[in-house]
Amino acid sequence: MKIGVIISSPPLAEGGHLVLARSLVEALRDAGHEAGLVVTPQNRFGRLPSSYLAAWLTDVEVAYDGAPIHQVISLRFPAYAVRHPRHVVWLNHRMREYYDLWERFRATLSWRARLKERVRRRLLHAVDRRLLTHRVARLYTISGTIRERLRRFGGIPAEVLYPPAPQRPYRCDGYGDELFAVSRMTPLKRMDLLLRALAEPAAQGVRCAIAGEGPDAGRIHRLVSDLGLDGRVTLLGRIDTGTLVARLASCRAVVFPTYDEDYGLVTVEAFASRKAVVTCTDSGGPAELVQDGVSGFVCAPTAAALAVPLARLAGERGLAERLGEGGFKAGAEITWPRTIERLILP
Repeated sequence: MKIGVIISSPPLAEGGHLVLARSLVEALRDAGHEAGLVVTPQNRFGRLPSSYLAAWLTDVEVAYDGAPIHQVISLRFPAYAVRHPRHVVWLNHRMREYYDLWERFRATLSWRARLKERVRRRLLHAVDRRLLTHRVARLYTISGTIRERLRRFGGIPAEVLYPPAPQRPYRCDGYGDELFAVSRMTPLKRMDLLLRALAEPAAQGVRCAIAGEGPDAGRIHRLVSDLGLDGRVTLLGRIDTGTLVARLASCRAVVFPTYDEDYGLVTVEAFASRKAVVTCTDSGGPAELVQDGVSGFVCAPTAAALAVPLARLAGERGLAERLGEGGFKAGAEITWPRTIERLILP
């Protein structure tokens, strides 16, 4: 079949949403389908209507060569506004500022802006509900966290379908002396919580490499110095795919203390590299995947609580190996062939 994978993205952006979309295209091709990526715009805040309209007007029923596109799979807002008679949504997320992050977002606004955004929010809820419940053959979410948001905001039922790790040459080169964290530097990813945990007495001597860039990078750099972690924390900045795979292959374990994450591909990437993952009880998707004491640790989102598993893994190589094997077994159950089988309509 000829299948279009529909994703929306801001200009010049890179992120997990595009990694997932490209991996899906590759997996569809491996399964014998003719698949391609269609990117619709995700305009900056305040210009959402034009983004939805652009996706709505995008012709995804006929390919460039005039042949029909037999099915489309859309992944996030506003890409799911596309129109196709055989449309499957595998939902990454809706615009979180108008849903689960509304209270945090509205606290940053003036009273006039709150009135305006409240109206926009109400309209967007109505539009999203219509789009996700009409002319959609199947609705999946990438995690139970996303499914719960759909239930909470709109009462929309969906099935969970966890994404496998991207199709990269993951390996395990051993269990080195450093923990590893990789994430976009934003407050929700809570790299500051990781640093404060490393500064706890319980985690003295634990070393960690942190990769990523983003608007919170300056604050994270300053916090490393303020907490006296210069000798134990290495900030790598942005890294390429080869470096990511190599770091995952050689680290002791992976730390991902994010807040209410949609899914977090790094969790299954760590599992594919036979590495345990440390996450938090309120981390969303990662906390669904990590089984405490089996494939990693799930702890309370405090520096003191997080410091304990970091110190255990840093001090016990055998524990890191055992939990890494547990993660590998868990990740092996989430495969692209099984995923494709559920995404393809009969």
